[in-house]
Amino acid sequence: MIALLPSLMMAQTYDYDLTQAQPVYNQQTGYGYDILPAPNVKKPTAEPFFFSVKVPDGNYRVRVELGGVKNGNTTVRAEGRRLMMDNILTPKKKDTQTVEFVVNKRSTLIEGDKHVRIKDREKGYLTWDEKLTLEFNGPQPAVRSIHIERDDQVPTIYLCGNSTVVDQANEPWASWGQMITRFFGPGIAVSNHAESGLTARSFIGSNRLDKILSTLKKGDYVFVEFGHNDEKERQPGDGAWYHYQYQLKIFIDRVRAKGADIVFCTPTQRRSFESDNKTISNTHGDFPAAMKMVAEKERVPLIDLNQMTKVFFETLGMEDSKRALVHYPANTFPNQPNELRDNTHFNPYGAYEVAKCVVMGIKKLGLPLVQQLRSDWQDFDPAHPDDWKTFQWSPAKNADVVKPDGN
Repeated sequence: MIALLPSLMMAQTYDYDLTQAQPVYNQQTGYGYDILPAPNVKKPTAEPFFFSVKVPDGNYRVRVELGGVKNGNTTVRAEGRRLMMDNILTPKKKDTQTVEFVVNKRSTLIEGDKHVRIKDREKGYLTWDEKLTLEFNGPQPAVRSIHIERDDQVPTIYLCGNSTVVDQANEPWASWGQMITRFFGPGIAVSNHAESGLTARSFIGSNRLDKILSTLKKGDYVFVEFGHNDEKERQPGDGAWYHYQYQLKIFIDRVRAKGADIVFCTPTQRRSFESDNKTISNTHGDFPAAMKMVAEKERVPLIDLNQMTKVFFETLGMEDSKRALVHYPANTFPNQPNELRDNTHFNPYGAYEVAKCVVMGIKKLGLPLVQQLRSDWQDFDPAHPDDWKTFQWSPAKNADVVKPDGN
């Protein structure tokens, strides 16, 4: 069995028939059911499951055939709860649907002995490991087969940012970076390098930009959203008008030197209402304006998430805006004796809505990326958000009530 691994790693395509028994993942086979117990293919249940394949870093086109189970309803996520497709219905046993998307898989290695300096909390993330991992969830996950094929040509959107962008590993936390994948078809990949608590400077200092540059090519995009944590830096020269702008200029110059395109996103709002309980207050000081100044001077396309999320929160109102963030009564999740009240970090509904804001920003800018939107995309207005009461999300089994770094 050990001899199979080198040939497996050299393969460019991988095919698995999930109507037949498959092994549990291990280093020797390099593929199989992972994290949760393997499903019983003879007696399917409604339980979610994971399937992992050991592959080199890169972009992989994934084709999944769904169906073969009565009342099938499947949600597909990849790596760190990255939403790829949701609520795919195959109501009759003979019904099948095939969904296709691209997953970016990466490790910390840049070149030689140079690595991304990840935090201790990241060391258990599926985002940085040796495997491409798919999560199949939903009221009745129904998966017949998986086809994985390396794709070195597909353009990539690289995401740089903090806890409002990162692929949050655990429920109930979520960010727009792990939701925006849902709205793009198989003509684009998304590689999310954001991490909770980072500033523009610490993102660069931990070699995350170097990691992006190691694979960045013409036709790719780099989206940059910082500000939440940069506000708290207190070294000499820190602040919106010097170090923050200086770091943003580094992103611009290094990305453009690779022939790729850069897009700025102003920081998302915090849920902080004025005394009138109707108006969101500005907690970011001069940082959104400082980003806009750099964008105008350097002719960088800019998506004003700061303004869009202000409209979003104000439309929902003082109470219902909690429904977009991590506000939950005690004992909603395992090992949660206390109420969760977080006015910065989004839950899945809020992240989904903010991801739609980003897509609308892309459309407003007229970026060629709009050609890669899925056919079921419907334009979005943060002044008329989706109803949180009807939002459908199948929670992952992994939950953690520890607040992400940053605020």
